[in-house]
Amino acid sequence: MRRLWITPVVMAALIVPAAVLAGGGGFDGVVQSIETRYHVRASRIPFMGLISFISRKATNDGVAGLHIAEFEDFHAQVDGEELNRMVEQKLGSGWERIIRETSRTGDQQTLIFMHPEGERMGLFVVDLDGHEMNVVQVSVDPNHLNQSIGKYEHHSHSGDEDKDDSE
Repeated sequence: MRRLWITPVVMAALIVPAAVLAGGGGFDGVVQSIETRYHVRASRIPFMGLISFISRKATNDGVAGLHIAEFEDFHAQVDGEELNRMVEQKLGSGWERIIRETSRTGDQQTLIFMHPEGERMGLFVVDLDGHEMNVVQVSVDPNHLNQSIGKYEHHSHSGDEDKDDSE
């Protein structure tokens, strides 16, 4: 009698990972869809988790959750509308496309999506440039980045302030 409960637990343990892999969304889902549709393999950057951690510390929590996949020798013809639909479907609800740019020849395409994450903003970029495609996902703190960028702004002075008063 005790062994009867083991069967459903084992079945659930096997089904859940299969369902997760089959219905993958987000960054991995987009990358897998591009690989499948265009018969290419993505190059993943080794130690990306460590790089993401370091970028988070280096920017004082301004940048986090960095994911990058690169497709080199990308020779497939890409229909911009199809690519857009595929990315939207895999990203899921809550992501909003803010930029879609396609060259006349179609060999250069850029899609940029954003997703509010409380105080943070998720950004997802797909960029096809000739025979190379990059997919990037990152979470940023816009307020923190704005303050950091402000440190490096150049302030212009009026003509009077630039004059040397020693004359």
